[in-house]
Amino acid sequence: MLKQHRRAIAAWLVGLACIAGAVVALFDIDTPLRPFLIFLFLLVVPGAAVVGLLRDRDPLAALSVGAAASLVLNVLLAEAMLLFNAWSPRAGVATVAVLGGFMYVLRLLYRGKNMQTEQGARAR
Repeated sequence: MLKQHRRAIAAWLVGLACIAGAVVALFDIDTPLRPFLIFLFLLVVPGAAVVGLLRDRDPLAALSVGAAASLVLNVLLAEAMLLFNAWSPRAGVATVAVLGGFMYVLRLLYRGKNMQTEQGARAR
């Protein structure tokens, strides 16, 4: 019980730090923690969104896939912005936030659908 409580607190702290990183980048707030918060946001948000889509997987494999997906998403976004001569750190952070939110909605829809199917199967 205590271990789950600590895990939940850590998840909330990382989530709040990611939100702070997005706010710092979007509103151009100058703080000594700016590089750390933005790096944490760009690393965690896409990875957490992808890991949320992986159900019933080995935790180490899910973490590896999440880290790789985060790296791939950020590199592809940077390449696309350079290719189209539209480099903007604010737009990059906003795009990562929108894609992370989109994957979160997919996760909610995907898990909601499976939950209804599982409940229907148990009722029979």
